[in-house]
Amino acid sequence: MYFAIIDCGTTNSRVYVLNDKFKIIKRGTKKVGVRDTAISGSKDVFKLGLKNLLEDTILSASLKIRDIKFAITFGMITSEIGLIEIPHRWVPVGVNDLASNIKVVQDRNIFPLDIPIIFIPGVKNTFKENSTHKDIRKIDFMRGEETQAVGLLSSYPDLNFPIIMAVLSSHTKYLYINSQKQIASSLTNLSGQVYEAIKKETSIGKSLISDDNLPPVDYFDLQVIESAYSSVKNAGFLRTLLMPRFMEVLLKNTWYERDLFLNAAISAEDLKVLNEFSLFKFSLLETNFVLVGHPRRCRLLKHFLIEHYHIKKEIRIIFKKEEIDQLGINGAINIAQKAGYLEENKK
Repeated sequence: MYFAIIDCGTTNSRVYVLNDKFKIIKRGTKKVGVRDTAISGSKDVFKLGLKNLLEDTILSASLKIRDIKFAITFGMITSEIGLIEIPHRWVPVGVNDLASNIKVVQDRNIFPLDIPIIFIPGVKNTFKENSTHKDIRKIDFMRGEETQAVGLLSSYPDLNFPIIMAVLSSHTKYLYINSQKQIASSLTNLSGQVYEAIKKETSIGKSLISDDNLPPVDYFDLQVIESAYSSVKNAGFLRTLLMPRFMEVLLKNTWYERDLFLNAAISAEDLKVLNEFSLFKFSLLETNFVLVGHPRRCRLLKHFLIEHYHIKKEIRIIFKKEEIDQLGINGAINIAQKAGYLEENKK
């Protein structure tokens, strides 16, 4: 028996083909995502791209489409610009709730391959039905990170709860997971996209272009990092964003110092949102942390959490690509097991 897992993002999607021992026998990736729907106004480009990705990955594993029993999918594919919109689940949400609310579809009008697709729903914070902009600070949702969170719980049984899981990608998503191992709330920042936008779409980008002067191995200058933190705290984030330009023109420094300064400034601003967990009556000082993503971003957050937020509990970092990928894979498997589509004793 073979099955597939589809991790669908805004810009890129990944497909994994697994056997009945839950071993990955083939993986594929393609620049296709719900962004294609947003740009074109039609789901056709997205559907075709995802179909081709899944089909090519299956065929490259020397299998036929009929060999795939089903595909499990999560992420933006369940949004209004994905293949089919699946309502978010209200927090608190655990693995059993996600498994009880999957949606199984086998319809060529929705996905043009004759394979049952198991859609995993996203998760949203609780808010009152008559909420307005006055309540906006409590509102948040996710599609995809809930599956990674389930994968975290199944992959790292030694974790102590509660924890805040920070997923660092185009966004930073902070998930508060309570002592009952349920997602209790989330908070999201735009940090990753802000960095890319600054580099590509502003005059500051010129100050960050690399040259022949390579950074030292494992470069992490605490003076640069703390200068960025102090600037964000005292001068504000917007003025701090201009400082790499000032540094290039008026001071003697390297491109990688300026790049570290910018990354540290974004991380310093990023962490301010943690104070919003007080809206949900959660205490940071009693919480462990798991940081998932790019190693330098994780290292910056860990430094600031210890030095400026006085976190004494465990801070664990997961930065290897294969380990990050495995979170979504294990989460999808675990949810499918709880839903009765996969045997639980195989993993």
